[in-house]
Amino acid sequence: MRQLSEADRDAIRLAQDPKFARWLEQITATGGCSHPVHLSGSTTTLDAETGEILSHYDTRNEPGERLLVRCRNRRATVCPACSRLHAGDTFHLVRAGLLGGKNVPATVRHRPRLFVTLTAPSFGPVHRAGELCRPRRDGGTCEHGRSLGCGTVHAPDAAVVGQPLCADCYDYTAHVLWHAHASKLWDRFVIDVRRRLASSVGLVQSCFAQHARLSFARVAEYQKRAAVHVHVIVRLDGPDGPDDEPPAWDSVDRLTDAVRASAGRVLVCTPYSPAVGELELCWGAQLDVRTLRADSDGPDDDAVAAYVAKYVTKGASETGAGTDHPLTTWADIESAPVSEHVRALMRACWRLGGLPEYAPLNLRAWAHTLGFRGHILTKSRAYSTTYAALRADRAHHMGHADIPNAATERNWRYVGSGHTPGAALLAAGVAEDLAANREMAREVWAAERGRLSGAPERR
Repeated sequence: MRQLSEADRDAIRLAQDPKFARWLEQITATGGCSHPVHLSGSTTTLDAETGEILSHYDTRNEPGERLLVRCRNRRATVCPACSRLHAGDTFHLVRAGLLGGKNVPATVRHRPRLFVTLTAPSFGPVHRAGELCRPRRDGGTCEHGRSLGCGTVHAPDAAVVGQPLCADCYDYTAHVLWHAHASKLWDRFVIDVRRRLASSVGLVQSCFAQHARLSFARVAEYQKRAAVHVHVIVRLDGPDGPDDEPPAWDSVDRLTDAVRASAGRVLVCTPYSPAVGELELCWGAQLDVRTLRADSDGPDDDAVAAYVAKYVTKGASETGAGTDHPLTTWADIESAPVSEHVRALMRACWRLGGLPEYAPLNLRAWAHTLGFRGHILTKSRAYSTTYAALRADRAHHMGHADIPNAATERNWRYVGSGHTPGAALLAAGVAEDLAANREMAREVWAAERGRLSGAPERR
């Protein structure tokens, strides 16, 4: 007879608990979260005028005297359930800025809008996918005697794609410092786009905000070579944001010219280092600017929103460009499950992080993301709604909204997180069932939409 595993025995123990049904309700309410937060406490809602208790909730009646809530981790490698929810919120956040909705007027679809991809510069030749890796200079070898091309056509998923042709030639220092300054480079880029738009119509830069506003949402994605590139949705609004029409001089061509010029112009200089010197950092030569048109003659708005939502949930370990958890020692770097190229970048972070001139960059704290310190998704304030507003709408839809004219007293404390082995097994099953139900509902909706779109017009 097969001996039961620890997880199976623990799952049986949970199923035999008198409060198992309520515990399962909690797990289902979290969507099968992999690492739920355990809270203990109470919430009391009172009438603001009379002091009458309208409702009271206390965890003393819950299994284990605690309430489980979502961890809200965006990374699919950490918590698939919360990652799916975050991806959905991101989709609606980005889509609202493209098509309207969520208190954003539908007229934004007719504004000048671009989908821009900004890349990192080259730090050394790497293996490329889909084409023959050929030498790029006369002689075909580097100063270390290694070939500058491997003569192979690589598949996109080949492990060697993105790896340096010569690790000794690759500029790991510049790669790490570019990551550390990428957010500052982005800020300079936005400022320069505004400056160029203003000068193109004869405005002083300081007066630009009185005539127009540049709204954007951007997501950072790691390329195969472990360098971040940035996808951006850029929209030109009136001075008050999406509720205000842009000025008469607005045009897609004007916005495109400003973006292209700024991408090739802005620079950020690193602090001077006796060991490294001073580096001038810029965007890469590869720049993609696509117009988003209301008549769908170009990238589809929903597809762009889905693309951004897809990449915002990817963890560093999933892309092969780092780990999802900080590295606290040199030994953590040496034992990390990454390629030698990524490990070399982590080592560079650690070494540079020990230099006093780079102390403000906290490179050792960000070694797990290869020095990149920015948020995966950022947006301008006026682009669209917020994650907080989307969560509030969801709570209202589920009947958890605050009662009008009521005061709420909350007393909560953190008491733990995660699952026991058996609970993790059951939570994974709940998450899989919910995902299957969503997929089935999506297929039914798609089939119904197709049926209706193909139905003859009624007379």
